[in-house]
Amino acid sequence: MENRKEILSELFDKYRNEFKELNEYLYNNPELGLQEYKACTAHTNILKKYGFEIEKGFANLETAYKASYKKGNGPRIAILAEYDALPEIGHGCGHNAYGVTSIASGILVKELMQKLDLQGEILVIGTPAEETNGAKVDMAKLGIFNDIDIAMSVHPCGETHFRSGKSHAMEALQFTFKGKTAHAAASPHEGINALDGVLNLFNSINALRQQMLPSARIHGIISKGGEAANIIPDLAIANFYVRAETLEYLKELVEKVKNCAKGAALASGTKLEIINYETSFANLVTNKKLMKLYEKNLRTLGVTDIRDREGFGSTDMGDVSHCCPTIHPHFPLTTRHLIGHTIEFASATIQEEAYKGMKEACLAMTLSCIDIFEKPEILKEIKEEFYQTFKESKGEKL
Repeated sequence: MENRKEILSELFDKYRNEFKELNEYLYNNPELGLQEYKACTAHTNILKKYGFEIEKGFANLETAYKASYKKGNGPRIAILAEYDALPEIGHGCGHNAYGVTSIASGILVKELMQKLDLQGEILVIGTPAEETNGAKVDMAKLGIFNDIDIAMSVHPCGETHFRSGKSHAMEALQFTFKGKTAHAAASPHEGINALDGVLNLFNSINALRQQMLPSARIHGIISKGGEAANIIPDLAIANFYVRAETLEYLKELVEKVKNCAKGAALASGTKLEIINYETSFANLVTNKKLMKLYEKNLRTLGVTDIRDREGFGSTDMGDVSHCCPTIHPHFPLTTRHLIGHTIEFASATIQEEAYKGMKEACLAMTLSCIDIFEKPEILKEIKEEFYQTFKESKGEKL
């Protein structure tokens, strides 16, 4: 079949009103992680309408789903969808547009599989709570991605298209220091100041920064430090994120941070408790051959401005990338610079110009899937890179 670009463009335009309606519905009904009941229903309704088999409550998560279309034997490709929102500002990370773009690509891939009589399976997997619990982490632990040949998703941003790069591995640590109350003026010597433990921790971590790799990040807040200035606080809590480019260095850095906390407790005479208060994420390892395929298809669509992304946080797509070849590029909602996790970013997801970037990302993912279904040598090269990177036979990870 010739002119696939034109055929896919026409298909996207054919369904455009439905995609737009879904995008705006999600925008107007934002739901926090693991509470995305409306979003999950809306996603699965449209996928079921266009011939996908639906499994709700996927991976033992109420608001997760798996939508699949299979024809014969062939590659298994997963397009991942997100749909959780943020407190107060709603879809300030654009997961409404993210999820719709994934759904659109899944539907278009299925259409072309039928037209071209291609063998394989296309899955759209709904993954809740990226902002907090990171459902993809639990899915990875359950082995859900181990028999997936390719996983991809594209995240919204501002300005232009960005290549899939890397993200930090991250561990979320909460340090609770317990002491003893006393009157801060009349009898401070009878108290044990829990806040001193937290302040010692911050000072120790500030000193640690001089000896850590420049690419690593440690940042935290005092979430509880006392109730009144005339009371020696008996409870103080600090929450920290520790981030590094690899799991190996993250493990080393986390141990140092925990030692800072132990020393802070010893110096202040407090008792210390350490827990993980959020799900930890692995670093994203982009499959370069898969990214080149996606970029080639973007350029086929006439996109010329494709950049490397500067600066990166953490995402549960990282855990997926340790299970199968993965990419996580970005598409533009607008030509303006946008800051994520803002009301302005949320608003940009439903503006008319957002659909240009969504369409480009959708079509590039779709064309990449078709290339993989049609040309076994492409998948072979992608998987060879993956195996070499992770040395799977030894169970090693970056």
